[in-house]
Amino acid sequence: MDTLHNQIGKIRLLFRRDRESYLCFYRILGFFPKDIKLYRQALLHKSTSVRSEEGKLLNNERLEFLGDAILDAVVGDVVYRHFEGRREGFLTNTRSKIVQRETLNKLAVSIGLDKLVKYSTRSSSHNSYMYGNAFEALIGAIYLDRGYNYCQWFMEEKIFKNYIDLDKMSRTEVNFKSKLIEWSQKNKLEVSFELIEQSLDKEFNPMFHTEVRIEGLSAGKGTGYTKKESQQNASHTALNKIKGDAAFRKEVEAAKESHAEKKLAGDACQAVPAAETMEPLPGTGEGPESGENAGETVECRV
Repeated sequence: MDTLHNQIGKIRLLFRRDRESYLCFYRILGFFPKDIKLYRQALLHKSTSVRSEEGKLLNNERLEFLGDAILDAVVGDVVYRHFEGRREGFLTNTRSKIVQRETLNKLAVSIGLDKLVKYSTRSSSHNSYMYGNAFEALIGAIYLDRGYNYCQWFMEEKIFKNYIDLDKMSRTEVNFKSKLIEWSQKNKLEVSFELIEQSLDKEFNPMFHTEVRIEGLSAGKGTGYTKKESQQNASHTALNKIKGDAAFRKEVEAAKESHAEKKLAGDACQAVPAAETMEPLPGTGEGPESGENAGETVECRV
């Protein structure tokens, strides 16, 4: 990074009352912030009640949104240059492993963000997304404060060099389908994987197109060179939609309630004992390879 800016930052630091705060961010970033308010806001979970001077509630959600987009671009750039000649599917999967919440949470802890994030005592400290979201918000703050080049430098010099082995990461299996099924089981939702189309790419290799449906609602589509790959990509899209689309989550809940009411009405008509509807689904909770066939349905019962 620009050493002149850092030298100027160190001189200015001598005259700042909040010099410890600037030093804290310097240790994490490798450069001094220009607008430190952005970085402080990046650490505010939505459960806090911090307000601006104008009285507006402050949190890191908008910075997280921005940082998510910038992070995708930066990581995509790094992965593209590192794996020369590899297929799009491989590059997409590798990027997904880096920007997934588990990885971002670990990175946030590694650089010390977990000790700086501010949240309400009413909010669970075990919120699995909190630190990963703060990491994305930090990227958003860097972008607004210093621009894209600083975001790229930070990821390459401070993150990839110290915490991420790209070659090892690319070989790690991340089973998005298993994560989606686990989520659906916890929330007692029905998930199905439908093979909607088969086609050929430009080199006449077979391509599979899968759609994930949750309680009958389309949650995401994915393409791959195998059915498994297309299901994984569709599951990844669905997980992102579940996380980022509150309206869709409400639709799923409404569909779940509607199906439950219809099922109760049907059971009453057939006079089926309640105990018979409470049996666990055979194979529920088995390994990540369970239920790989297209058209399968996973039903999650109490």
